Amino acid sequence: MDTPALSGLARRIVQEELLDVQTAGRASKQASQDKIPLITYLVQNKLAKARDLALVCAEEFGYPFLDLTALDRDSQPEVNLVSEKLIRQHSVLPLYKRGNRLFLALSDPTNQQALSDIQFNTGLMTDAVVVEDDKLRIAIEKYLDSAGNSGFGEMEDADLDGLDVEAVVDDDKRSDSGQDTEDAPVVRFINKMLLDAVKKGSSDLHFEPYEKMYRIRFRTDGVLHEVAKPPVQLGTKLAARLKVMSNMDLAERRKPQDGRIKLKISKNKSIDFRVNTLPTLWGEKVVLRILDSDSAKMGIDALGYEDDQKQMYLEALNKPQGMILVTGPTGSGKTVSLYTGLNILNTMERNISTAEDPVEINLEGINQVNVNPKQGLDFAQALRAFLRQDPDVIMVGEIRDLETAEIAIKAAQTGHMVMSTLHTNSAAETLTRLRNMGVPPFNIATSVNLIIAQRLARRLCAHCKKPMDVPRETLLEEGFTEEKIASGLTIYGPVGCENCQDGYKGRVGIYEVVRITPAMQRIIMEDGNSIQISDVAQSEGFRNLRQSALMKVEQGVTSLAEVNRVTKD
Repeated sequence: MDTPALSGLARRIVQEELLDVQTAGRASKQASQDKIPLITYLVQNKLAKARDLALVCAEEFGYPFLDLTALDRDSQPEVNLVSEKLIRQHSVLPLYKRGNRLFLALSDPTNQQALSDIQFNTGLMTDAVVVEDDKLRIAIEKYLDSAGNSGFGEMEDADLDGLDVEAVVDDDKRSDSGQDTEDAPVVRFINKMLLDAVKKGSSDLHFEPYEKMYRIRFRTDGVLHEVAKPPVQLGTKLAARLKVMSNMDLAERRKPQDGRIKLKISKNKSIDFRVNTLPTLWGEKVVLRILDSDSAKMGIDALGYEDDQKQMYLEALNKPQGMILVTGPTGSGKTVSLYTGLNILNTMERNISTAEDPVEINLEGINQVNVNPKQGLDFAQALRAFLRQDPDVIMVGEIRDLETAEIAIKAAQTGHMVMSTLHTNSAAETLTRLRNMGVPPFNIATSVNLIIAQRLARRLCAHCKKPMDVPRETLLEEGFTEEKIASGLTIYGPVGCENCQDGYKGRVGIYEVVRITPAMQRIIMEDGNSIQISDVAQSEGFRNLRQSALMKVEQGVTSLAEVNRVTKD
């Protein structure tokens, strides 16, 4: 077989007849452009089976092969032996430690740098074991998850008093009020609420006073649930304790206040909370937002993009300049989408700066700025400062006004990658919002590369979801095609079990990803409206939010009721 254009692993894959020469050549080129291993590219795009590729790699490089389903997790080395950064950077998994030798699972045996880096960092000799790429990614997440949750499983109520709580204090908010409310039952109750919220994967905690009752609610998977109703007379003490924890002024009860709490669960795990108080008719309502830095490190595959949408996002990230806009309502996951992109771009060669209000996710290697309008540091001011510091990538938390939009667009036109968010409902409306702000059509058409509109829908619980009998007429009304229904469409619905909340567990993103094409640029330059832009996007094959949501229903990921909740007009 003649494979002169291929070399190394790609040539061997062709020789084993897993791919033809043309497909292998295209895959090698695309994987190189996407800066991902060839094996990962082939598995993600379903061009070859992960197991077949792993066996070929093992034979080609003379490494042993291991099926990760047979891995004894108890025999894996302690979670801190290899840093999370190295594990994610090289996609490797520590398997066993025998004396001074460390065995590492990898799917790409050409990555000798991984073995060298880990050997240098651990001082151990490293040996490679080839595994299947898809199983490796799942195993790495489980391994790191067990590291992050260390302390959760063993922590009983008796250990609540031992939690280490620390206020995160900005320099301009330091106060010497040494006030405290060390009421043991209140301290214990608050600690239990914080810990329960983290265990349940909640995003917010609401402490709410009313005339004749006091309630505490958690927002889990985007929906609020009541979890406790302490005596109403304890409301003042609960608010005071939370204000002490977040270093707020106890005496000030007439104005809203902001603060942060760092809750140290164990030696290796701490959780940040953003805290806000609001004076209401019957006392101070306190809302805590859980800030999860790990959410930005999940990787783009965990967010719910369809393959073509993910590819468009990665291609836009790899461009040297231009603007990527993410849009959607509050709580739709825009920050996680942006930070996932930043995490991909976060390399030694790039200078990345972000301006946010406030910074929610902390990432090493990225220069993050909290905008502070009271001190004269707004988005526009931060952007001007960034441009004087030779940036490669700039992230603006939100484009709120013409001044910020103009500076961001100028940056995108002069060799910088700019990422930001807008509060609009669709990709087409994002372009018209910029026009309504006063940005000239030419500047919009020549700077914006990609727009992502998104929502978050609850995932059906894999343990208890069940097929539903939905009439054909209803399916047609919801937007399914005759061909799809005729092909044997199965719709699943929620049930509810001990593993989930009302039949749902976790959330998945629903996306409208639109690349700005020449046809769309013409409509923008002609000052077209959002309906015209949306029509062009549809004609060029870009799915809108509703179409993407129905795909998630077809795949059994979520229910029809849930996508109606988040995408129905």
